[in-house]
Amino acid sequence: MGRVTVRRAVVKVSSSGRLRKVDALAAEEPLELRVVGRALAVTMRTPGQDVELAHGFLLSEGVIGSLEDVSIARFCEGTGPDGQNTYNVLDVALAEGVAPPETGVERNFYTTSSCGVCGKAALDAVRLKTRFSPAADPVRVSPEVLCGFPDALRERQKVFESTGGLHAAGLFTASGELLVVREDVGRHNAVDKVLGWALMQGLVPLHGTVLMVSGRASFELVQKAAMAGIAVLAAVSAPSSLAAELAEEQGMTLIGFLRGSSMNVYTGQERVSEVASVVRASAHDDRAQRDQA
Repeated sequence: MGRVTVRRAVVKVSSSGRLRKVDALAAEEPLELRVVGRALAVTMRTPGQDVELAHGFLLSEGVIGSLEDVSIARFCEGTGPDGQNTYNVLDVALAEGVAPPETGVERNFYTTSSCGVCGKAALDAVRLKTRFSPAADPVRVSPEVLCGFPDALRERQKVFESTGGLHAAGLFTASGELLVVREDVGRHNAVDKVLGWALMQGLVPLHGTVLMVSGRASFELVQKAAMAGIAVLAAVSAPSSLAAELAEEQGMTLIGFLRGSSMNVYTGQERVSEVASVVRASAHDDRAQRDQA
């Protein structure tokens, strides 16, 4: 798998004794993203699909809205100890007439693998306004289809299979078709790679789709989904309070703890068939009880 994984000698300790073996680790290297030659951000990522990552990042930051907004993306020269190009510096040239990123988009020093908004120069820039509002998306998805997403995503996590150390994001249609899966040490990078792939395929805005993530649903993942026009975000683990607040604000459906045959639908229940009818019935019962009181 090249630079995606690194082999390292380890000593495994267990009740049966110690065993020296070689283990595969998920690669983590810095990527410096430049726009028109000016450094914009440094993120710790798993090498691979870096051009997709750059496109998705710029989309989710509101810098670009289509593939035509980018003139060219190319790696800059930069060598490591072995004298070979590290491919860790990527410069994106914007098309004529596309405004460069505002100062508030710039990161202070770097973003970590776990956080896509840490180090923002201006906290006011965290809540971005999407040009592809997901609120009006009439997409509907059944619980049965949703419950199949975690397994479908897991089956495509090839690097996770060998390392156990990567996040994943997958883009599905409402009928259950898996469009793309991307892995990365950073959950936000995995999402950016998915969004970048979609942008380069001419699929943005991503109305009618569901974004599935392998971990928790954080604020920045809801934001990224909203910026691409995705109305449904599902996660294996929990959402944060701010993620639920932003999803409600953007008119999105946010699903957490999607495991086995169960899930929690935190916002936008009307897009999940059967759940919507339960909510309506509950509301009707509440009104009836109030009328009788």
